[in-house]
Amino acid sequence: MKLLRTIALDPSDTFVFDVPAEPGEWAVPGAFRFLNHDLARLEGKDRSAFRGGLLGVQSWGWSTLAQIVPATADDRRALVELLAKRLVERFGAPDLVTARAAAEEEVAFAQSLCSHPVSTLIAVHRSVRDGEVRESFRSLRLREGQGHGKAFSFMEMEDDAGSDGDLNPDLNLADMSKEPGR
Repeated sequence: MKLLRTIALDPSDTFVFDVPAEPGEWAVPGAFRFLNHDLARLEGKDRSAFRGGLLGVQSWGWSTLAQIVPATADDRRALVELLAKRLVERFGAPDLVTARAAAEEEVAFAQSLCSHPVSTLIAVHRSVRDGEVRESFRSLRLREGQGHGKAFSFMEMEDDAGSDGDLNPDLNLADMSKEPGR
């Protein structure tokens, strides 16, 4: 079994997001955090989190990247329970039973993104089209025989279809936090 953990290749998440996730915490896509927001009015760091953040479950903060890691059934159960508790504490879910069902769905979705080899990095790009949130995911892998020397010079990118099959070939992680017209 494989799941996602947040990873920080550089300190940029501390500048991009109001609350950056801590490296190494369990991660889920987290688009549900924007359920009751006017997405057209998001600005600044909230907009950055919507457009390119993966949710760190422990901190309830955001990470630009998550890494596919091996996990056990106990890890998965603990992640579902932690997310369910966070949904009650921080998102207003009515009770743990209801929250657990939602957490189970979100963790299953995160798990579906882990079809690549361990250590592959995952990035998300979200947009709104025709009133619907669209997500596309990218996988980035180390090239053969290279280590973690420089953040992005060693990656190969592979496109992954989002839930709607929409791919964004122009995804640029550096531009995701910029305001329009800048």
